[in-house]
Amino acid sequence: MIIYGKQVCLYALEHHPESVQTVYLAKKGLLSKSLFDANKSKIKFLEEKWAQSMSKGGNHQGILLEIDEIEQSTLSQIKKNDFIVVLDGLTDTGNIGAIIRSAYALGAEAVIAAGVKQLNLSAIARTSSGALLDMPFMIVPNILDLFNELGQVGFILYGASMEGEEVQNATFETKRVLVLGSEGEGLSKKARSKINHTISIKMKHAFDSLNVSAAAAILIHRMSYAVK
Repeated sequence: MIIYGKQVCLYALEHHPESVQTVYLAKKGLLSKSLFDANKSKIKFLEEKWAQSMSKGGNHQGILLEIDEIEQSTLSQIKKNDFIVVLDGLTDTGNIGAIIRSAYALGAEAVIAAGVKQLNLSAIARTSSGALLDMPFMIVPNILDLFNELGQVGFILYGASMEGEEVQNATFETKRVLVLGSEGEGLSKKARSKINHTISIKMKHAFDSLNVSAAAAILIHRMSYAVK
């Protein structure tokens, strides 16, 4: 798998050096002396045109890594946690990456992308600034099967909805799931049929809604602390 961009590549080199196969540099001076020396045998310098080709025109910032494929977690592993974020039909890798980054930073313990069959994990690793490399993550095509499995082990499902209880007034069960709908559609009918409670973010000014990744950060932070 190829990832690119300074932030995610430096994160991988610093925290997951064992997964890095090759370091491609199109600029000098990007690595500290310690990182350069530690990865000297893996480094290959390449011309800008080849870096552009490998990143498919993306903003590689002079560094690309070939790393091991990201291994998804299993549901049996994820169910051992207390706080899970489920993405209901989200496909935008920018939003997914930002949510994973917030989830990892603010206290959620796993993220599941539901209702989709596949995602570009390389892009998500980049937009999560490397958090995907450490956050338990999996893709589940059937959201109803997922909710049934989670319900069987005692998880309570909280869906983000503008009509829900204001999150600052809510408290949450220990085994909790935050369900976030897609940008355009919100929570799907399938998800709504299984959700136990809906929660919302109180707005200071009249406005339709927040970007899903911004809303996710606020809700995850609240749900990390307001536990019964």
